[in-house]
Amino acid sequence: MKVTNPANGKLIQELKDDTLSSVEAKYQAARRAQGAWAARPLSERQACIEKFKQGVIRDTEKLARIMTDETGKPISQSRNELKGLIGRLDFFIESTAKVLKPEVVLDDPAQKLKETITLEPLGVIANISAWNYPWFVGSNVYVPALLTGNTVIYKPSEFATLTGLEMGRLLHEAGVPSDAFSVLVGGGEVGQALLKQKIDGVFFTGSYATGKKISEAVGGRMIRVQMELGGKDPVYIADDVVNGAGVKAVAEGTADGAFYNNGQSCCAVERIYVHEKIYDEYVSHFVKTVEGFVSGDPADDKTYLSVLTRSQQIAVLEDQIADAVAKGAKIALGGKRKGPNGGTTIEPTVVLNVNSSMKLMQEESFGPMIGIQKVRDDAEALSLMNDSEYGLTAGIFCTDRTRGKNLLEGVHAGSAYWNCCDRVSPRLPWAGRGHSGVGATLSTYGILAFVQTKGWHERG
Repeated sequence: MKVTNPANGKLIQELKDDTLSSVEAKYQAARRAQGAWAARPLSERQACIEKFKQGVIRDTEKLARIMTDETGKPISQSRNELKGLIGRLDFFIESTAKVLKPEVVLDDPAQKLKETITLEPLGVIANISAWNYPWFVGSNVYVPALLTGNTVIYKPSEFATLTGLEMGRLLHEAGVPSDAFSVLVGGGEVGQALLKQKIDGVFFTGSYATGKKISEAVGGRMIRVQMELGGKDPVYIADDVVNGAGVKAVAEGTADGAFYNNGQSCCAVERIYVHEKIYDEYVSHFVKTVEGFVSGDPADDKTYLSVLTRSQQIAVLEDQIADAVAKGAKIALGGKRKGPNGGTTIEPTVVLNVNSSMKLMQEESFGPMIGIQKVRDDAEALSLMNDSEYGLTAGIFCTDRTRGKNLLEGVHAGSAYWNCCDRVSPRLPWAGRGHSGVGATLSTYGILAFVQTKGWHERG
């Protein structure tokens, strides 16, 4: 595997790919190690993750540089991801004991009968992860998996392999045995080899298309399968925002929600619906905000927009633009390739006069591009927000809380935002509907994903 910098095309490092035999060897080692790891007191496993956290804090700058070099994420945003990781680790460390606590549901001395529910680890977990927020999406799986007594085989995206290897280094330094957490190097073939092993659960973060293939590959094996997939996340800007935060502030906030991390987020704002009474004002402020985003070298502290991690995505975005224009859309900003190496990114793009027949409003863009549509009222906005096969997040901006809540209750999405967007909390479940996935990470539900129940019937 050749790891290259998407900003300049330079080779960073060459790595030896795993093979079918090496994947099998790591699986067998993880299987042998699982019982001993689960038998260690929870306090010891918690101590390992605490040391891992301290390692992340100590090495933040180094880790941020590695992530920026191999993914093209702006360095300030790489630092933000690592700083945001700390709160997630604290949540898992603090919450796992409460989740794993045995529950006595009956204790009847007269019958000499006691009934108890306990939770046990699944076993060996396959974690096939993503490149856009590698520390976030990876730790959402392997940290609670390790804390609950599972062993993990971690397959990072081939676009974030060096970051994945750093995760392994820090976990091993923190006391997690190398067989309890191992990292695979390689592309799709290595992921397929992992799925052939007798794993007890597969947890994947990535596209719907790949998630579907993984689900089909393990179908019928009766193992835990969880998918965190894509999104086509809608936001509705109601007319009464003029009485609250104001149109300008909402436009600035939603522009950031759409373009942060170059729009390469499953929860990035991807569709915007604006009440006709404030449409023109909102669009004006939105475009001005995007024009002010600083584009440049991802290693520069001032850069907000940089290169796309996968240059192949440019063709997807260009196809969506062409389709929209052919159907009557108007490009208000951007729309063209830019950058070195024949075009490693695309200009930040704002498209108007859009409708739901366009690919731009139906298919995940995963890039610095947004479509903005004018709507007559709340009913039309709600109908259009639900016009999607995805169901990850949805946001409503309005002053009236009751109005916002009523609308959000009708939206088919796993996360509801009122007057905010593109936000994740470790205390709330991260779950998708439809093509956005199955199961939940984060929150106590994201810990329960890695355990199985055992019911105890004790008489005497």
